[in-house]
Amino acid sequence: MIKPIFQKVLILINGSESSIHAAQYGILMAKLYHCTLKAVYVVDTATLKQLTLSKFFVAEESSEYEASLTADGNRYLTYVSDLATAKGIKMETELLHGGIWSETIRAADEFEANLILLGGVEKNSSDDDTLRESHKLILENAVCSVLSVNEPQIEQLYKLV
Repeated sequence: MIKPIFQKVLILINGSESSIHAAQYGILMAKLYHCTLKAVYVVDTATLKQLTLSKFFVAEESSEYEASLTADGNRYLTYVSDLATAKGIKMETELLHGGIWSETIRAADEFEANLILLGGVEKNSSDDDTLRESHKLILENAVCSVLSVNEPQIEQLYKLV
């Protein structure tokens, strides 16, 4: 018997609407294909360190911003976990600190993911360049498949299942 292609799916959550859509997509995959889900949120401390070293932030500002991002990350992970629970799906969550792409790759490797789900990059977002670069590096360094979720009807599909 052939084993399913996607047994373990890692979802990168960054707080954007598109990353929530990626979580909904993953939840639908878990319902249909009985795969295991894990959602991660990475507090980008690598960029915070660069901003502090370049004197854009002072250390205290950086710490406050990191605490704010950590609180946001916990809130988003709770939200996507609740979305999964509402559909009868278990989802593991983890808050990470470091570089977005490197922590995502490390988490996927440790989880032994067969697939990484990324939210599409939103138009007119101030984070476009950072997200594009992170997504590009994830694509280049992942040892499993990577899918950018751009399904326009995902919220409606999520509600139907």
